[in-house]
Amino acid sequence: LYFEPGMPELEYTDVLELDLSTVVPSIAGPKRPQDRVALTDSKKNWRRELAETFKKGQPTDDIASSRWLDGPQAEGNDCGTEGVPVSMAGQTGEVEHFNLHHGDIVIAAITSCTNTSNPDVMIAAGLVAKKANSLGLTRKPWVKTSLAPGSKVVTEYYEKAGLTDDLEAIGFHTVGYGCTTCIGNSGPLPPEIEAAATSSDLVLNSVLSGNRNFEGRISPHVKANWLASPPLVVAYAIAGTIDIDLENEPLTKTADGKDIYLRDIWPTLEEVRATREAAVTPEQFTEKYADVFTGNPQWNEVPVSESELYPWSDASTYVQNPPFFEGMTDEVPPTQPINGARVLCLLGDSVTTDHISPAGPIAEDSPAGKFLLSKGVAKSQFNAYGTRRGNDRIMTRGTFANVRVRNQVAIGADGSIPEGGWTRDFTQGNTLEDAPVTWIYDASLNYKEAGTPLVVLAGKDYGMGSSRDWAAKGTKLLGVKAVIAESYERIHRSNLVFMGVLPLVFQNGQNAQKLGLRGDETFDIKLPDPIEPQCEVPVVATKPDGTTVEFTCDARLDTAVEVQYYTNGGILDTVIRKKLNEAKQPA
Repeated sequence: LYFEPGMPELEYTDVLELDLSTVVPSIAGPKRPQDRVALTDSKKNWRRELAETFKKGQPTDDIASSRWLDGPQAEGNDCGTEGVPVSMAGQTGEVEHFNLHHGDIVIAAITSCTNTSNPDVMIAAGLVAKKANSLGLTRKPWVKTSLAPGSKVVTEYYEKAGLTDDLEAIGFHTVGYGCTTCIGNSGPLPPEIEAAATSSDLVLNSVLSGNRNFEGRISPHVKANWLASPPLVVAYAIAGTIDIDLENEPLTKTADGKDIYLRDIWPTLEEVRATREAAVTPEQFTEKYADVFTGNPQWNEVPVSESELYPWSDASTYVQNPPFFEGMTDEVPPTQPINGARVLCLLGDSVTTDHISPAGPIAEDSPAGKFLLSKGVAKSQFNAYGTRRGNDRIMTRGTFANVRVRNQVAIGADGSIPEGGWTRDFTQGNTLEDAPVTWIYDASLNYKEAGTPLVVLAGKDYGMGSSRDWAAKGTKLLGVKAVIAESYERIHRSNLVFMGVLPLVFQNGQNAQKLGLRGDETFDIKLPDPIEPQCEVPVVATKPDGTTVEFTCDARLDTAVEVQYYTNGGILDTVIRKKLNEAKQPA
């Protein structure tokens, strides 16, 4: 950044090169934000994902046909080449009839988190809507659309540019100014859409301009989620499907049957710049942020009680006094080996913090949903896990409760692995064959009563994604003492240490599968005394028939400070003990 001609050549630890000619329009998905797909390859990529990831049909390079992949379907999952018929009230209130297919987009959302400070992309979205509206186009009837800018400044310059009416004509009404779709707050789909998705196991899609698209996060009824720029979100809402080549295939037709392509409604750079210069001013930001803490009448009317300590209420379903300090002693307890541990979860690669601690809606029949119902909370008031993170009773029940998590411990007799927060309860049986399948939370209660510690086995990149604290907090409160994985996302590994959960990694390319671990073993983890950073830890897994598998792991306690956190039981205990010791010192 600071190089000037004539300067001596600079030396860096790493040099990264970016050829700007390789930067092309792209989307990312269907499950991870790092899985970039060039827009020119998006249809072919979707066909491959549909076959290989979602097990619908066969992969094919023939992408000429639209909206359907020919080929055999898994039994019970064939929605037919004509799709699933749906009838529902449309925008005007009249009943609309259409067929829903794999690949159809049912959520298109311009969200706040990545675009607040970039007027160009927000204006581009408005100009796409303006051009589309001038042609009489709108979203497809099965697409739920929303606009949630991160700031009222966006609304200000939309109004000044005359783009609000055009966006609303396409279906993009402003629904709020906070986190919405990419944290699971898009609300329910129309019941007719949900029924079609469930009855035929449709692989429905969402397209959003946020930065998170992990499994189960956007909607429990949407299996494939794509990140795209705001103007592309508008375009996809008009197309209504991800199964389209936006470069070469028409988005839709006008009322008189004329094909309309993406290039027909895409604004030029000059149009975006001219609109920005005319509509966006520094004063808008100054004015809107001047009263950010006082400008919301509803917030100002919330009653506030003044006290030095928070008055915990047992009746609250949002904020509770967490149990992290229950049983904590003044002194650091001696480090104990982890003996007789059972496997709570056996997981694969790329398990995200959303799999571990979902942010989206709370299912009515889940442990968290049943808890809320028992407290008199109506389903309509459940809200989402992301908004109830101040209540450990809900968040612990939600840990590993993502509707897309696949716990191999819950494997069926036919080899199928159910999706959702299921495990086998080895307090009620000893093997995968005789232990009953139950909710992970319910099993954890039985393990706690029996005094049985728990472990989690996982593959590569365990804990990738959003670094939410509850992925580690919930793990601890379920009774998990150690996680053994092939590798970790760096922040989640740290968070496990901060909560007193031991992160271990398999050595020498080993993993649960190569070691022949099924998940019905008992584990003895022999911690050395003293524990050193990155020390080796012997592990013995005893199978139900008494045979053992011995292997060695590396403790991912990377520094002396992390060893201190772990031996204290976590960072919270460390801080409290430090304060207690300081209070004992003479003044």
